[in-house]
Amino acid sequence: MDKPHPPDGAGVRARLSGRLVAPRTVVGAGVLALAVWWLVGIVDLSALTRVAAGVLATPLATVAAVMAYAAAFGLRTAVWTRMQPTLPPSQAWAALHVALAGNHVLPLRLGEVLRVTSVLRRTPLSARPVIAAVALLRLGDLLALVVIAAVAAPVALLAVVGTAGAIAVALACTAAVAVAWWWCRRVVRVHHGAGEATLRTPDVWVVLGTLAAWLLEAGVLWSVAAAAGVSLTVAEAAGVTAITVFAQVLAVTPGGVGTYEAAGTAGLLALGVGAGEAFAVVLLTHAIKTAYSLVLGGVAMFAPAPGYWGRWRLPRAAPQRPSTADSRVEDDAPVVVFLPAHDEEQVIGSVIDRIPAQVSGRAVHVLVIDDGSGDATADLARRAGAEVLSLGHNHGLGAAVRRGLAEAAARSPVAGVYLDADGEYPPEEITAVVAPVLRGEADYVIGSRFAGRIDSMRPHRRLGNVVLTRWLRWAARRPDLTDGQSGFRAFSPAALADAEVVHDYNYAQVLTLDLLAKGHRYAEVPISYAFRTTGTSFVSLGRYLREVVPAVHRELNGTARHRELDDTARQRVLDSPVG
Repeated sequence: MDKPHPPDGAGVRARLSGRLVAPRTVVGAGVLALAVWWLVGIVDLSALTRVAAGVLATPLATVAAVMAYAAAFGLRTAVWTRMQPTLPPSQAWAALHVALAGNHVLPLRLGEVLRVTSVLRRTPLSARPVIAAVALLRLGDLLALVVIAAVAAPVALLAVVGTAGAIAVALACTAAVAVAWWWCRRVVRVHHGAGEATLRTPDVWVVLGTLAAWLLEAGVLWSVAAAAGVSLTVAEAAGVTAITVFAQVLAVTPGGVGTYEAAGTAGLLALGVGAGEAFAVVLLTHAIKTAYSLVLGGVAMFAPAPGYWGRWRLPRAAPQRPSTADSRVEDDAPVVVFLPAHDEEQVIGSVIDRIPAQVSGRAVHVLVIDDGSGDATADLARRAGAEVLSLGHNHGLGAAVRRGLAEAAARSPVAGVYLDADGEYPPEEITAVVAPVLRGEADYVIGSRFAGRIDSMRPHRRLGNVVLTRWLRWAARRPDLTDGQSGFRAFSPAALADAEVVHDYNYAQVLTLDLLAKGHRYAEVPISYAFRTTGTSFVSLGRYLREVVPAVHRELNGTARHRELDDTARQRVLDSPVG
C-alpha cells in the first residue's frame, strides 16, 4: 500500500473567543491589583514570620488539619454518589479534586467545568444528569456556607457583607437551590434500572454530609490559628472559612488569590484578631489548601483509570470470551484468505499463486480487496484465480482491512486469514498461522516476525517496529505480544464478525486492542519475513504516528472502557434502592 487515505475528521473543537479573553484578563488583573493594594497596607512581615514558624513547629497539627481537609472531600464524594448512585465513588473523588486543582490555577472558577468534564470523559454517564447533580450540589454548598457563617460567626459575616448583603445572599441562595431542584426533577428522571443514569432527590444525609464537610475544612484555618497563638473557637473558624470560600464565588483570579485573603482577613478582624496575624493566618491557610489541591488534583488527573485524558491501556481484568465464539461451522466451510491491495501488480500474481489450495483439508478461498489501484492489480489477481472486490478509489489500508474482515465473515468460513499483498510474508506459512484457530485454541493469531526469522528489514523500520510493539504490548497488557505490526493474521469466525477497525489509515494496533477488549483468545505463531523488493510502502513515521496514536486512544476509550464502566454503573444501580 503506497497511498494513505486522507486524515480522519477530528471533529469540531470548542474554542474561546479572542474578543472575550482580553476584557476578562483586564477585569481579573484589576481585581487582583485592588486586593493586593488593600492587603499590602496591612501586611506585617514579622507577624507572617511568627505564624509560619508556629505552623512549622507543630507539624503533627498541620498534618491532622490536612487529613481533615481530605476527609471533607471524602464526605463530598459520599454525598455526590448518594445523589447519583451510578457514579463510581473513585471517579467522583477524582472529579472533585480535578475541579479543586482547576479552581486554583484557572480564573473565574473554571474548575467547576472540569468537575463535569472529568465525569463525562471517564464514565459512560450522560451530560444532563451529571450537570444537574453538580449544579444542585454546588448550590447546596453555597447555602450551607451562608448558614454556617450566619450561625457560627454572625459578627464576621455582617462585617464583611453588611446586614442587607447577608439577607440578599441568603435569599439568592435559597431561590437558586429551589430553581435547581425544580430543574433537576424536570429534566432528569429518577429511574431504577439497568443502563440509565439516576439522580436521587437530596435527603437529610446529603444535607448533613454537606454541612459536615465544610466543618471539617474549617479545621485547616483553626489549626493554623492555634499554631500562631491566635485564640479562635472552632465555630469561629468555621464561620470565617465559610465567608472566605463564599467570597470566591465572585473571584476572577486563579484560586481566588486576593479575594480569599481579603475576605478572610476582614472576617478575623471583626472577631478581634490583629491585622498582621489575621492576614498571616489566612494566607498560610490558603497556601496549605493550594498545595493540597495541586498535589491531589494532579494525582486525580491520572488515577483512577481512566484518567482525565482517557484510558491508555486496556483494563486489568480480562473480559469473558464472547458466548458466540464457539458457534459450530459447516463441515465444508472454507478458509478465506483476504489480501488488501493497492498498486501491487508486480507481486500480486505470484503471492496468490503461492497460497495453498487447501489447509488441513479445508478449501481455501482467496479474496483480494482492490483499494483503488491505478495499475493492473485487479486484473492480475483475477487471472491468478482470486475473487476481486474493488473499493473504487483509494480509501486506505484500514478501510480495506475493514472491508476484508466483513467480506470474509460473510462467506461463513471456518477461519479467516489476513495477508499483506506486497510479498513480504510467505503465503506458504498460512497453514501454520491459521492452525491455532482450526484447533480451537485461539480466536485471533498474529504471525510474529520477531519470534520467527527476519531475512531482511531496514534498520529504521526494525527500530520503529520494536518501539511500536513495546507500546502495544504495554497498552494491551500482553507480555507475550512480540509483533504489533505484522501483516499476517488469522481469525476465528467470531473474531471476524466482531472485529472493528476505527480508522482508515491503518489497522494494526487498533485491531489487536479491539479483539482483546472483546475477550477473544490471543496467540502468536513464528513466521519468516523479508522486506519488499518492489513497490513502495505507504508508511511514513510522522504521518503514521499522527494517525495511529489518536486512533488507539479512540479505541481504548470506546468499546472496552464503556463496557467496563457500564457494567459497574449497572450493578451499582441494581444494588442500591432509589430514594
